[in-house]
Amino acid sequence: MADAPLTQPSLLVRLADARDREAWARFVEIYAPLIYGHARRSGLQDADAADLTQDVLRTVAGAIGRFEYDPSRGSFRGWLFTVVRNLLRNFLASRKRHLQGSGEPGHQAFLESQPDHDNQLAEAWDHEYQQRLFMWAAEQIRRDFQEHTWQAFWQTAIEGRSVKDVAARLGMTVGAVYVSKSRVLARLREQIALLPEE
Repeated sequence: MADAPLTQPSLLVRLADARDREAWARFVEIYAPLIYGHARRSGLQDADAADLTQDVLRTVAGAIGRFEYDPSRGSFRGWLFTVVRNLLRNFLASRKRHLQGSGEPGHQAFLESQPDHDNQLAEAWDHEYQQRLFMWAAEQIRRDFQEHTWQAFWQTAIEGRSVKDVAARLGMTVGAVYVSKSRVLARLREQIALLPEE
C-alpha cells in the first residue's frame, strides 16, 4: 500500500493558483458531484443542475483567491453551501418570475405553497458532503488494498455484518478482519485529511 505524504499543501491554498490544474481537477472531482446531486434533489432537471454546478464552480474560481479560511467564521463546507444555496435561490427565483408571468392557472398557488427548506437543505448538504467525501476517499484508496482486506472492511463497516460472519465468508480469522478494517479506516482518515478542514 502506498503511504500518503505526511504534509501536503492545503487544497484551498492551491486553488488560489488558477494554473494549478491538479488542484482544480481534484476539487471538481470531489465537489462537482456533490453540487450536482444537491441541485437534483432540490428539484432541478438534469440540464439545469449541470448549469448550476458550472455556475457554482465559476463562482468559486472567481472568489477563492480572496477566501481566507478562518475556523471561527465557519467552515469551507458552509461557505460552499452558501454559494450553492444563493445560486439555487437565484435560479428558482428567476423561474418563479417566469412562471408568475406565464398566466397559467395554478402556478402562483403552487409557488406560494412551497415551504422554505433552508434548515432541511443545510442538513441534507452536510450529509451529502460527508457521503461524497467518504466515497471520494474510498475510490482513491481502493486500489491500495487486496480484495479480501477491502471486503473485510466494507462488509463490516459499511454493510454492518458481524466480524465473525465476515471472517467465515472470507476465510479469515476474526483478528485478521479487525486488522483489515482498522488499516482501511486509518488510510481513509489520511486521505480525508488531505481535504480542506477535514
